[in-house]
Parts: sequence; C-alpha cells; structure tokens
Amino acid sequence: MAADTATRNTPRPVGGLPAPPWILMYHSVGDPADDPYGITVAPGRLDRQLGWLRRRGLTGVDAGTLLRAHAAGRSGGLVGLTFDDGYADFVHEALPVLRRHDCTATVFVLPGRCGGSNGWDPLGPRKRLLTEEEIAEAARAGMHIGSHGLYHQRLAGVPDDVLRRETSDSREKIREITGTAPDSFCYPYGTVDARAIAAVRAAGYRYGFAIAPGPLLGPYALPRTHVSQADRDLRLWAKRTRHRFARHGAAR
Repeated sequence: MAADTATRNTPRPVGGLPAPPWILMYHSVGDPADDPYGITVAPGRLDRQLGWLRRRGLTGVDAGTLLRAHAAGRSGGLVGLTFDDGYADFVHEALPVLRRHDCTATVFVLPGRCGGSNGWDPLGPRKRLLTEEEIAEAARAGMHIGSHGLYHQRLAGVPDDVLRRETSDSREKIREITGTAPDSFCYPYGTVDARAIAAVRAAGYRYGFAIAPGPLLGPYALPRTHVSQADRDLRLWAKRTRHRFARHGAAR
C-alpha cells in the first residue's frame, strides 16, 4: 500500500492518547426483517459494506491480526471485523461474503450453548448458534475463534467462581473444539469492569473487547463500532470519522 494511503487510514492521536485501531462489531447475518435489537445485517448489505472498505484501501481482518499489526505500526490499511454471539448464520451467510472480499474475522462464540439459541434476547427472534462442528469449520476456513463466555452472562459484579467459569472454562472448551486456545475475549453486552479485565488477563487471553470502555481503555478493554443494516456509505464514513477523532480514553 502506498505510504500516503496508509497515513490517511491510520487513526490519529487525540489529546496525547494514541487512537486504537478501528474494529467493527457485527452479530447476525441474515434476514433483518424481524430484528428488534438492530443486530442483523443482510448478506447483500454486508457485501456492500465490505466493498466500501476495500474501495477505501481497507482490508477486513481478524482482531488479533489487526492488533499485532497495530503494535508494529503497520495497521493503516486494516480494519478489524468481529462477529458476536456465534450465530450459525456466520458459517452459512457471512463466511462466503468474507471469502469473496479476501477478509478474515474473529467470531466470538459461546461454547456452553453450542447448537442452542439466543435465549438471552427476550424479544427474539430465536436464532440457532454454531455447533461445535460449525465452530471448527469456521476455524478451518481461516477465521479466528474468540470467546464470548460460556453462556452470554454479564460479567460485571458476578461471583468469582462464575467469572472464572465464563473466562477460563470457555477458553479451555474452545481449545478442545478447535485445537487452539483463543487469544481474544468479548464481554457480553459490551460491559466491563476491573474484575472482569483481571479475570480475562488471568485466563490467558491477550485482548478483550467491549463497546465504550471509557477509563478502562486498553488491550483488555478495546472499543468497537456497531454495524447495522442501516449502515450505507455515508453512515460508514461518519462512523469511521467519529472513531478517528474520538477521545477513547475519556470517561463515559
């Protein structure tokens, strides 16, 4: 990539703090008609969103690849792609689109709910989650598997044994499924506190992902940008601009 393009795409420091790299947060890829939470993106819309990134010199990669490149000062042409909750439609709908654009992604799965459904969403609709074999299939396809805990449980304030189960036990279960221990953990509901960060670090992860971590910003509490069906070119541009100039370390 030309030096001027890399410079243009590199997040700028604000207020003396280096901006973290841009990481997009997806969930389900399918029919968005019944979507009370705004988390479903149609395959065609995902295709257009990834095309928009590529036209601007950005390649979507898994979070670990992005963060290693960022640490080495080589992340200017990259954007992180993450998919929360481990919906089965990742393999059947998202994966073909990612391959078409030569992208990789991190899929945050729930190994305690393999083959189950999103029972934590009271409004529904019910969506099937990845089975163990589908998680392994995604890993074989070059996608990176991260942990979303065992059961999609909010971690802030839970007892110590629950915290260990959701972080350490989920990591070990993913190791059994894929043969590789994950390096990334995504906090359910995007909420995080200092105890959860300490547990994720102690479990052996290298990175943790939230939504708006505020003063907890760091390798174990990285912000992400939610992407929805409504995000066309102009909205993506606005979200990219907002990320580049946001004070990520400020309290929220």
